Amino acid sequence: MHDGATRCSRRHWLGGAAALAMGSVWPAARAQAPFPSKPVQLIVPWPAGGQTDLTIRILAEEAEPLLGQTVVVVNKPGAAGTLVAPALKAAEPDGHTIGQVPITVYRHALMNHVPWDPVTDLAPIVQVSGVSFGLLVPASSPFKSVHDLVDWAVRHPGELTLGSTGIGTTAHLAMEEILLQHNVKYVHVPYKGTADQMLAIAGAQIMAGVNSTGFAPWVDKGQMRLLATFNAARNPRWPAAPTMRELGYPQAVYTSPWGLAAPAGTPAAVVQKLHDAFHKAMFSERHAGALARYDQSIDYLNTRDYRQAVLAMVEREKQLLARMNLLAPPKS
Repeated sequence: MHDGATRCSRRHWLGGAAALAMGSVWPAARAQAPFPSKPVQLIVPWPAGGQTDLTIRILAEEAEPLLGQTVVVVNKPGAAGTLVAPALKAAEPDGHTIGQVPITVYRHALMNHVPWDPVTDLAPIVQVSGVSFGLLVPASSPFKSVHDLVDWAVRHPGELTLGSTGIGTTAHLAMEEILLQHNVKYVHVPYKGTADQMLAIAGAQIMAGVNSTGFAPWVDKGQMRLLATFNAARNPRWPAAPTMRELGYPQAVYTSPWGLAAPAGTPAAVVQKLHDAFHKAMFSERHAGALARYDQSIDYLNTRDYRQAVLAMVEREKQLLARMNLLAPPKS
């Protein structure tokens, strides 16, 4: 009995020691488990079937073999593309949930009181692309250049009618920055969408407008004139149109860039692996071709530069929105 009890006790002690040893190893093993260990969910804050959604789906497909896992696109449309921010804030910061983040997410948080902060709640991964914005006038307009338009607006305060796709949109802020430099007072006409705005410009219901490349077919058909773009360099599709930077507005570069982000707190090594996979995927011939079909181009920034660009944009737009009386008032 004594020997049996001793052997039983020894087995119990050894089993317990082994369990303790394994218990100390398993968490470390879990922490070092290769990423990704399951499908990656990519939140897209736009309806399925739109231009951005279609190009991101191709990007996701190109990234799958590089990650070794499926990338599942999940659409969360609504609230002007901002629903991605609270979704990422609520997600586990392990890299298995990421999102497409338009720059307007950061602007929305400056203009409204929201229960999330994209600067502190999101971890930028990589900047992917942007769009071309242009200043347009009807084909019959006497304005042949940006100088013509600005000069007339200075001499006729409050008479210029200029349309955008909404208050606080990139199109609105882009032209506001130009006109503020000349203290121009004008009538801002916000439209719900590109089609309505394009009809208004082509029909000379307004004198000018700013929009992204939804204007392409209208310009190509000669129904309106492109005076300038807000790109950093001339758009190869419209090489005759100067950039605002060329015309003496060095800060007026607006491309509404977007990128991918993860929840804040995602390990740096995981962010790096996501960056490397999507960086390579975005330069694939298939993805680059998909962007080109919608007059978009690759506008790559690595993780560090993307974060710095976002922070610089937030500070710049905070000042501009304050001048426009669009900045959210301090919380009481």
